[in-house]
Amino acid sequence: GQLPTWLQGILLRNGPGMHTIGDTKYNHWFDGLALMHSFTFKNGEVYYRSKYLRSDTYNCNIEANRIVVSEFGTMAYPDPCKNIFAKAFSYLSHTIPEFTDNCLINIMKVGDDYYATSETNFIRKINPQTLETLEKVDYNKYVAVNVTTSHPHYDSDGSILNMGTSIVDKGKTKYVLFKIPSSVPEQEKKRSCFKHLEVVCSIPSRSLLHPSYYHSFGITENYMIFVEQPFRLDILKMATAYIRGVSWASCLAFNKDDKTWFHFVDKKTRKEVSTKFYTDAMVFFHHINAYEEDGHLIFDIIAYKDNSLYDMFYLKSLNKNFEENNKLTCIPTCKRFVVPLQYDKDAELGSNLVKLPSTATAVKDRDGNIYCQPEILCEGMELPRINYDYNGKKYKYVFATEVQWSPVPTKIAKFNTQTKEMFHWEEDHCWPSEPVFVPRPDATEEDDGVVLTCVVKTDPKEPPFLLVLDAKTFTELGRATVNVEMHLDLHGMFIPQQDFKTETE
Repeated sequence: GQLPTWLQGILLRNGPGMHTIGDTKYNHWFDGLALMHSFTFKNGEVYYRSKYLRSDTYNCNIEANRIVVSEFGTMAYPDPCKNIFAKAFSYLSHTIPEFTDNCLINIMKVGDDYYATSETNFIRKINPQTLETLEKVDYNKYVAVNVTTSHPHYDSDGSILNMGTSIVDKGKTKYVLFKIPSSVPEQEKKRSCFKHLEVVCSIPSRSLLHPSYYHSFGITENYMIFVEQPFRLDILKMATAYIRGVSWASCLAFNKDDKTWFHFVDKKTRKEVSTKFYTDAMVFFHHINAYEEDGHLIFDIIAYKDNSLYDMFYLKSLNKNFEENNKLTCIPTCKRFVVPLQYDKDAELGSNLVKLPSTATAVKDRDGNIYCQPEILCEGMELPRINYDYNGKKYKYVFATEVQWSPVPTKIAKFNTQTKEMFHWEEDHCWPSEPVFVPRPDATEEDDGVVLTCVVKTDPKEPPFLLVLDAKTFTELGRATVNVEMHLDLHGMFIPQQDFKTETE
């Protein structure tokens, strides 16, 4: 096929790559050592490269020729790297294990720099053109968090908004929303953006010893949205996991009889909205988008009825008959919550406070809290992406992978949130990854651009390829076949050519 001439830049992807070291194997697919890969678009041609992230974790493991650093689903013993990774921690002394710096989930832009990220307090700077691993940054030096999300948001000026959990700060477990500026004052050029990190707001955890797990959060023009779900980490179990010989993943539990609480933080006042909003128990990983309309906050997420998704990816399940044998117990559901921030305080109990045309409801209960029920937009989508120019604004289109009862995607989908129309791309024996939307320069319409995805074939003898779709018509423009083994990855980003400081081959 033919690539649009305006498509110039690099698609960077990140995900787990190596699962066996010497005679040892990781238990879980999400534990594998980070493998980055990139597709560089230049004058209608595509160049591919891949490289393992040379983290301290990678170096320790390779040197020992076995897994010596614990990951979320794999506890490692004994640990010769204990100068880097503390062995265990006691709750009383308020210390916590040094987590891995195997940053395998996403790529983040900070100023002119790029970082590989995961959900621990470590991120690794990388060179996006050579994929070389550079310095390690510890969030903990700038803000008291032990875990963070891998899905930060970017303000219009390029500043980063992110959040993390502070587990053992003086016995107060809390969620911390923070901001990293995109640039530093001229006179401080040698200092990093992280030195100017500021805490926007902190939200106390509803349970001191059981903070909620979360993978992402939402933003609108004026608010940050945090969903505290009853999928929680048990800190005491985690404190003894090493001694008991179990993984940190086994310290997560979902309580289906509990509530899911919504927190809305006003960006200007840096305070949480005082009304308490909640819904039924659910597990979710990805926010799609959120916006404000006529005194309401509208946010779209992809939710599950239970936490079976994580269990699917234990490597003992990933065998030849994976697709037949691994069935999710619930399909991911795209839910739209409509939350009335301004409502009639004298409204009758049981009356719906949502004033927008939607099947979503919000009803005041006897305690003065507001119980929200979502509108179901569609089912079977995961790894959602949007045109990021519409982030926090009213929007139409979601680009996502489509999954049914199996956790591995078989199609790419484009979904119109307003008309509920769905378009697909699929081909036999193909597993696509998260689609990334790249807008055409000077585009005036939301879906004017291309969608990029890496596609792995189920037959290992057939080569993987990069697929380029016209985002409007959802037809194939071209593909670039890569004659190497490519892995299914998690997340990534497109960096336009003009974002690079210097032109290097």
